[in-house]
Amino acid sequence: MSQRYSISQSESDVQKAVVPASTYRLQLTPAFPFAAAGAALPYLASLGVSHLHLSPVLEAVPGSAHGYDVTDHGRVREELGGERGLRALAAAARERGLALVLDIVPNHMAVPSPLRRNRPLWEVLREGPGSPYARWFDIDWEAGGGQLLLPVLAEPDEPFTVDAGADLLRCGDHEFPLRAGTAGLPLPRLLAAQWYRPAWWREARTSLNYRRFFTISDLIGVRVEDPAVFAATHAKVLQLVREGVVAGLRIDHVDGLADPEEYLERLRAAAGPHCWVVVEKILARDEHLPPSWPVAGTTGYDALHRVDGVFTDAAGTRELARAYEESTDMPAWEDTAETAAREVLTGDLAAELATLERWTGPDIAPAVRELLIASPVYRTYPGGPGPDPRTLARAAARAGTASVDGVRALLERNPAFEARFAQTSAALRAKSLEDRAFYRWAPLLSATEVGGEPGAPAVAVAEFHAYCEDRERDQPAAGTVLSTHDTKRSADVRARIAVLSQAPQAMGPVDGPDPQLAWAARQSALGLGDVPERGPRLAAALLKAAREAGLRTSWTDPDEAYEATLADLVPPGPLELPPPLAEAARANVLGMTLLHLTMPGVPEVYQGSESEFRALVDPDNRRPAEFPAEALAALDAGAAPLTLAEEKLALTATLLRLRRSRPALFRGYAPLTARGPAADHCLAYSRPGGLVAVATRLSHRLTRSGGWRATTLPLPPGQWLPARGETPSAPWEGEVDVAHLLGGWPVAALVRAG
Repeated sequence: MSQRYSISQSESDVQKAVVPASTYRLQLTPAFPFAAAGAALPYLASLGVSHLHLSPVLEAVPGSAHGYDVTDHGRVREELGGERGLRALAAAARERGLALVLDIVPNHMAVPSPLRRNRPLWEVLREGPGSPYARWFDIDWEAGGGQLLLPVLAEPDEPFTVDAGADLLRCGDHEFPLRAGTAGLPLPRLLAAQWYRPAWWREARTSLNYRRFFTISDLIGVRVEDPAVFAATHAKVLQLVREGVVAGLRIDHVDGLADPEEYLERLRAAAGPHCWVVVEKILARDEHLPPSWPVAGTTGYDALHRVDGVFTDAAGTRELARAYEESTDMPAWEDTAETAAREVLTGDLAAELATLERWTGPDIAPAVRELLIASPVYRTYPGGPGPDPRTLARAAARAGTASVDGVRALLERNPAFEARFAQTSAALRAKSLEDRAFYRWAPLLSATEVGGEPGAPAVAVAEFHAYCEDRERDQPAAGTVLSTHDTKRSADVRARIAVLSQAPQAMGPVDGPDPQLAWAARQSALGLGDVPERGPRLAAALLKAAREAGLRTSWTDPDEAYEATLADLVPPGPLELPPPLAEAARANVLGMTLLHLTMPGVPEVYQGSESEFRALVDPDNRRPAEFPAEALAALDAGAAPLTLAEEKLALTATLLRLRRSRPALFRGYAPLTARGPAADHCLAYSRPGGLVAVATRLSHRLTRSGGWRATTLPLPPGQWLPARGETPSAPWEGEVDVAHLLGGWPVAALVRAG
């Protein structure tokens, strides 16, 4: 780690591009408002990013740490500094050559306390289906007997009081608007006369009659498919786009919408052709984003899966899976996923399932259940092919062909049923996989990540190249991510855990009263290593893992005695990887960083992850950002990177600055194939614009097999120089020795000379 560090500082007067060179995600909170983001601008501009990606900025529940619980689409959140603060941030960013990307939430808004903070919902509660705001929400009035169920009460028998003068119904801290003319009625009649029914929170599981976000009843679905609702909920955001305050949009949970393509077409028409738009969409391994969607692509979880996977050893993963199943008596991944889907659909999403079954009637209702459980993707889309033949066959094996055909026919002729079926499918997939099965399946925790495929996480080099070639051809401006506010473990934690696939024996024996969680605890501890507040952070993550898995405890029915034992799974001191595996983890960290920042797409750096960033599931990954400004300044002054954190920062800054100052380097994609005994450990490609990336994969097994030996890499025509580090005595050209090219480093980034 003694190489010198040198990077170009040609970032002045960088012009704002339609497509970002890169984005940097900031989690805004009342403690980190627009002004704090503005204070970080000098550092972020120096780092080399072109766009700041801001978490949701519209008015939200007071104190919200994330902003996805919007209460007013027409106002910028005052706790962050209001619209004046946002515009000031945009202006300050523009002065440094940066622009803003906003994360927007079209699918849902908050059911807040007090309820009056959501004025559209408040008016629906007062006026019922006759309210002009009733069209905003998916409410099944008939299913609720003419009332909207409000599962907001902490206890089932809380007393109500009436404030006739204020036209309010009160229950504890909750206030509800009274329907006109009902204030003088006796309490039982008054309650029956309202357009809503306040209820114990547990009733939501079976009796809810409005669409929500996943299983969160505090977030009510919004009908943006209605043009008037779209216009009302997007007016402020579109104003900011038209006035140049905002240059791009990230669309949260696009799969929650009734017709994503129709929504995106309307958004594109309103935002104009130059607004960069990406969608948060989880793609299955062989699934592609509909090419007709007018967006740059996804936010990049599909890229995360390929980058992680190419540093995962398939044989070692299978060995870990066998050991896990034997020591925990847990079923294989496919059975784990199906069991979780069946539990979530018939339990957590029972109200959503009942809504669909009211459409079908009892005779073919079982086919609804089986089609949802059998689906290998999050959802289908209007006008698309519908469930694939394998899904139909799996469902028919349980529910019968006639029933499946009946549901299929209903999907084809009833757009409303088709939309609700697809929305429920997306919620089921997210909750049963990401928030249940991923917490039950723990042979290799780095594989249980958003967008991942835990049963077969390894990605071959040829598959990685094919993915990148497709992406460069079809969606070169799509996003790429490695760490986000939603990842269950940061990329650097996953990089450490992934080395276990190369050395399964390092997992060691796992025992105790709960071996399933003990696996998760040991790998989480190894991934986190020695960090500040290690014990409490690990304990909080294990508690969340246990509740999400739902095997011994849960969020709704916590087992306090069991949960009290979880502290025993937290090691008294940090678990560190043995030196050979720590070196393999270093190779993973730097290799993943190199691929992320050089492969086709627009890379996003999550706050703080430009340096070594070890974080577990939220809220741990949403801790206040730490910007390594002093370390970057020292590197710029000529200091050598002496730690992995500094090496990663040096590599990140080098590549981000290149992307911003020389975007032509990152066009095209061509695989490069190494030759020799260790060729499989070399992942290399060129961007024909003038860049070559070389990464070491499965480095621990490479070392054990004798190293690179005589392995060579044919470079593209021309002479090549390192993008970072010391300049060699002569440029690289022709077929080069890989060991010599890397010079003891696990990665190399080369630029064409001249």
